[in-house]
Amino acid sequence: MKEPKVLLTMKDLKRHEIIKEVLAKRLNGIQASEVLGITPVHFSRLKKKVHLHGIQGILRHGREAPNKKTDILSGKVTTLREKYYYDFNISHFNEKLTEIHKINLSYETVRKILIAQGLHTPRKKKIIHRQRRRMPNAGLLVQMDSSQHNWLAHIKTKWWLIAMIDDASSEVLSARFFTSDTLFANMNVIRRCIEKKGLFMSLYADKASHFKTTRYAGLHYNINQEQGDTQIERTLEELGITLIPANSPQAKGRIERLFRTFQDRLIAEMRLAGIKNYEQANKFLFTFIPDHNKRFSIKNVPPVYRRLPKDINLDVILCVKEERTVKSDNTIQLHGQIIQIPPSTNYRSFAQRKVIACTLEDNRVFVLYKNNIICNSKLSKNNKILKKQKKIEKVLDLSEYFDVPKKKHIPAKNHPWRKWNPNYL
Repeated sequence: MKEPKVLLTMKDLKRHEIIKEVLAKRLNGIQASEVLGITPVHFSRLKKKVHLHGIQGILRHGREAPNKKTDILSGKVTTLREKYYYDFNISHFNEKLTEIHKINLSYETVRKILIAQGLHTPRKKKIIHRQRRRMPNAGLLVQMDSSQHNWLAHIKTKWWLIAMIDDASSEVLSARFFTSDTLFANMNVIRRCIEKKGLFMSLYADKASHFKTTRYAGLHYNINQEQGDTQIERTLEELGITLIPANSPQAKGRIERLFRTFQDRLIAEMRLAGIKNYEQANKFLFTFIPDHNKRFSIKNVPPVYRRLPKDINLDVILCVKEERTVKSDNTIQLHGQIIQIPPSTNYRSFAQRKVIACTLEDNRVFVLYKNNIICNSKLSKNNKILKKQKKIEKVLDLSEYFDVPKKKHIPAKNHPWRKWNPNYL
């Protein structure tokens, strides 16, 4: 009977040769253990094994890993992946296995099972770019942006998710779905953040038309009248918040990565929860965001949020403000509609005085004189001027622009170039 072939390493051969020298009594055990760099006790063990079994005695025999996962467990993971969690990433899927199905596996184990079953294709390693350092305190800098996406697969219309995230802690402060990225939609998210956390120091946002008015001057173009502050700039200034416009999407990388995470996790969670419309989706955010912050936000970051003073009315700040001159009959005209101002205790008439008309999203109107409300009113739902302004705002909010292809210039038949090359075009 042939003996099985054994693959030996140089280390094994060295040990075997020295042990043979000791067995032949040409070397003592103490000297041999020093040469091999092992203890005398361990050398005596090896010598005994070689004496009984030959060179096989010093080889390590392979054994099955004690923590090896069985085929039954792998089958359970595969079945759950195919049936319920087919659109979850591996980390998200592994969390559900632990929380819901009580299957405790490491990320790498789940990944290997999915690769073996053909349910996951490994990606190439991404190039990691240097990131800007975080702010030292929560509330020093808040990033804000919007993302248009098919958040619900069965609804073809793309909705906007407007969100705010703290730069220091990566805590999602406020988020909400809207049909369009409008001025009032952004004001709504800012208001929710202020009511929940308080006033922050600065806001980092892109140069969208409702955040920053950007015009480029020319030799014969006067831009002085168009370069006034936007309504959001004016709002933030009244609240003592600094607006910092970002020059590129990469500059506000934290919120860009947040949207990438939401497009992965939030969509899958809403499908699993059976969300049918965006009204339900906005309610779902109230449970999803706290769980997201618990997993991904940085804890124990000292906050510097300021409490909103009790005398500040957000209704007359987070609105559209326009200056008007009161007419002789104590009225003002706003968007083609006449608003009657009643007499007050201090003034019987406001004729020829400058007042501020504050228009809210729900068409309510507050008229201010010296920062005091002197009139409450409401605009008609069918106001033509307001409808026209909303259409203009939708055009300004378009984030996709298409290049118009340039026509190729073909010289005329009598062009001088054709004298040198008659076959040209």
